[in-house]
Amino acid sequence: MSSSRLAEQRREVIEIARRMTSDRLVVGTSGNVSVRSGDLVAVTPSGVDYDKLTVADIPLVDLTGEVVEGDLKPTSELPMHLTTYQRHDAGAVVHTHSLHATALSLLRNDVPAVHYQLADFGGTVQVAEYATFGSDQLAETMSKALEGRTGCILRNHGTITIGASLSQAYNRARQLEWLCELWLTASRAGEPSLLSDAELARCAELFAGYGQK
Repeated sequence: MSSSRLAEQRREVIEIARRMTSDRLVVGTSGNVSVRSGDLVAVTPSGVDYDKLTVADIPLVDLTGEVVEGDLKPTSELPMHLTTYQRHDAGAVVHTHSLHATALSLLRNDVPAVHYQLADFGGTVQVAEYATFGSDQLAETMSKALEGRTGCILRNHGTITIGASLSQAYNRARQLEWLCELWLTASRAGEPSLLSDAELARCAELFAGYGQK
């Protein structure tokens, strides 16, 4: 991987981290972002204001978590990020503390089929059992909930979404928050109507050929 490409991806990490704040998916320095380049991962540092980040502030780590470039410590949620690369073939990861998704995690074990957009996640999104932030246990519960999916919710915590690129992972984070807001809004008024498993599977097939190729 060329140094110019790595610099570009580190800049993209900063851009997406700042968008999380402006889109109200995080507050302050919560949440984190990473993207994989071969055997290296560019990831947001721990506890640094996103508006103050520079390219040099974005640590590069290998797939074991060893820092290979940069003076700042990676996010405390590095175990979750590395697990998605090692087990779920992720190209990029976005972790938010978004309000509606976290609220739903206090009430349910999944995001029900309120909209066909769930097909982009591989089906109904699961809620991972609670574990302390930054722990290996959290990485394990996340990994279980992420099996066969491109996103999951962390109980009492937030969300994880993955993609082939940072833009794809980030768009999924925004969609997941919208889906949770949709269910919460509808459920306040009554019992939401849900799509069948068959229809969600049909939509998943259509999503495979969606967009410009």
